[in-house]
Amino acid sequence: MITRRSLLFGAASASLPAQEKHEWGSPVIDIHCHMRQTIDANLTHMAGSGITHAILLTGENAYDRARDACEKYPGKFRWSASANLTQPGAEAKLAAALDLGAIALGELKSHVEADGPELKRMYAFAAERNVPVLVHFQEVDHFPGEGKWSSGFKRFEAVLKANPKTKFVGHCDAFWANISVDYAEEAAYPAGPVKPGGITDKLLSDYANLYGDLSANSGNNGLSRTPAFTVDFLRRHQNKLMFGSDCSCSDGHGGGTSQANNPAASRLAGKCVARETLGLLQRSTTPAIFRKLVWANTRKLYGWNAA
Repeated sequence: MITRRSLLFGAASASLPAQEKHEWGSPVIDIHCHMRQTIDANLTHMAGSGITHAILLTGENAYDRARDACEKYPGKFRWSASANLTQPGAEAKLAAALDLGAIALGELKSHVEADGPELKRMYAFAAERNVPVLVHFQEVDHFPGEGKWSSGFKRFEAVLKANPKTKFVGHCDAFWANISVDYAEEAAYPAGPVKPGGITDKLLSDYANLYGDLSANSGNNGLSRTPAFTVDFLRRHQNKLMFGSDCSCSDGHGGGTSQANNPAASRLAGKCVARETLGLLQRSTTPAIFRKLVWANTRKLYGWNAA
C-alpha cells in the first residue's frame, strides 16, 4: 500500500547524492571475489554485504563463465585470470584469458617460491601486458600437509627492484603478518600488538609498484591487532590499498560455511569477512580515505571506469 509517508520517503531518497544511497556511504569494489557455483550466489553475497562491484577471480576452467557474468551484468563485474604455474602452458592460458577480456592476473597461488622461475615469468608477462598481478603469499600451513604458496616474501624486495614496470598486488598471510617487524613465520595469523618497521610497511612506502589487497582473515587480522597503528597505516598507504573480501559466507552476514578449511581463521567463523573488514576500515579512516580504499584506488590501478 502506498502511503503519504512512503511517497515522502521515496522522494527524499531520490534527492540524496548517489554515494549516500550506498550502505557504506560509497560504492564498493571487491577485488578478491572468487567465482561461486552460480553468479547469482556471488550477487547474493554482494547484496548482503553492501558490495556494488566485483573483480571475479577465475580459474582456468571458468574463463567462459566469467565472461558470461560480465555480459549478463554489464558494468557490475570484471574478471582476473589464474592458472596452475606448475603445469605446462600456464602463460599461454593466461594470455588467452587477457585476450578474452580479463583485466588482471591472479590470484596466482601455486606451490612455488615468490622469487622462483615460475613466478618471475609471470611478473615479466604482467609488465608486458600492463596488467596488475595479485599474488598469494603464505609461509605457514592452514591445515596439515597444505604446504607453502609463493614462499619467501621476506626476499621480495629484490623482485620489486628487478620488475619496476610490474604492478604487484600483495595478498594473504605473509604479506599481512609482515606489517610487524617481529614476524618469524611461526603462525599464519600472529596476535598481539604490531611492532612498527615490518617489511610490508617498508615495501609499500619504498616501491611505487607494490599495492595491497585488504581481503581475507589475513588482512582483517593484521588491521585488527593495533588500532592506532592501523589508523596511521591506512593514512600513509591510502593510495596503495584496495578492499577485497575473499569471503565464503553465503549471504553477506556470515551464513552458510565460513572459514571451513582454515581452522586458524576461526576468529571470523560465522561472520562475513567482507562486512567485518568494511566496518573496520570505516571505523579506522576518514570518509575520503575510505572511498579510496573501497572504490577509487581499484578503478585507477585496474583501469576500470566503474560507475
